[in-house]
Amino acid sequence: MKKLYTLFAITVLLSSCVGKDKFVLRTSIGKVNKVMVVTKASDWTGIIGKEIRNSFGELMVGLPQPESLLTVSQVAPNGFGNMMKVGRNILVIGVSDKEEYFVRNNVYAQPQTIIYVYAKDDEGVVKLFKKHEKEIIKTFIQSDINMTQNLFAKNKLDDSQFKTLQNLGISLTIHDKFKTVDDTGDFLWLRHHLTSGIAKTGSNNILVYSVPLEDETQVADSIVAVRNRIGKKYIPGSEPETMYMITEEAYTPFTFDATIDGKKAYETRGKWEVQNDFMAGPFLNYTVVDKKNNRLVIFEGFTYAPSVNKRAFLFELEAIAKSMRIK
Repeated sequence: MKKLYTLFAITVLLSSCVGKDKFVLRTSIGKVNKVMVVTKASDWTGIIGKEIRNSFGELMVGLPQPESLLTVSQVAPNGFGNMMKVGRNILVIGVSDKEEYFVRNNVYAQPQTIIYVYAKDDEGVVKLFKKHEKEIIKTFIQSDINMTQNLFAKNKLDDSQFKTLQNLGISLTIHDKFKTVDDTGDFLWLRHHLTSGIAKTGSNNILVYSVPLEDETQVADSIVAVRNRIGKKYIPGSEPETMYMITEEAYTPFTFDATIDGKKAYETRGKWEVQNDFMAGPFLNYTVVDKKNNRLVIFEGFTYAPSVNKRAFLFELEAIAKSMRIK
């Protein structure tokens, strides 16, 4: 069987023929957070495939049901034909004559990200993959974020209609399927009612607000307290006096360093619940340190979708959050 390196040689040959007067790239297809792995069946069932599945199969934090960071499927090199080449996220990996790691965009379709990992033996392939593991995952996720943002931009809500965004000097790329629940000028709540499958009683929600920046060293430690205060004030349950959104006490949220619009930020993932009620779900919070205006700008997304997987819903909210621009 020809080695995988031959596949790259063909790729270079084909891509060199692409010009504005010769070929038009097809539109890529593929579900969000899914990667097609091009490798031999023996590699997929061996240590190479095991390492890929363990890496991409890491569980996403903050979800009530176990869901992996990325979903993978495998196709052999000789089965990687025209239909398969329109996949949006592709990992080509296996044994070759030399060790190489590189990324190519829009090779067979657009938008498309293909990552190539080659080494001289199975152990070398695994070692090189593990070396770039975090970068590979980040690259594929960013690819889907860019695609989602571009898709939403085609049906974008007009920022000028929201008092809160105007007052805060914020722009976001939000799909027009979101409708206004509350817009006080200081606090914005948008909701998308889910209309398909068994999640049709649920919703995806966006909150935007700001609080003063008091002690930058304490920002990460204050995120839960701030969101609980906002939940009590603005997110009521069926009995507002006793029912309101809080951070689930039985699950400790995870907070990570992040960057939004070039500014220091904190990403927090956890679970919300309604005090004295049975509603609950995952949330995603981005707290952005806006030193220029001496404040924290906060974007939060939360999902209510009982009995269904929620990774895709949270990913949409992540893509919207990362489109934030602050004046």
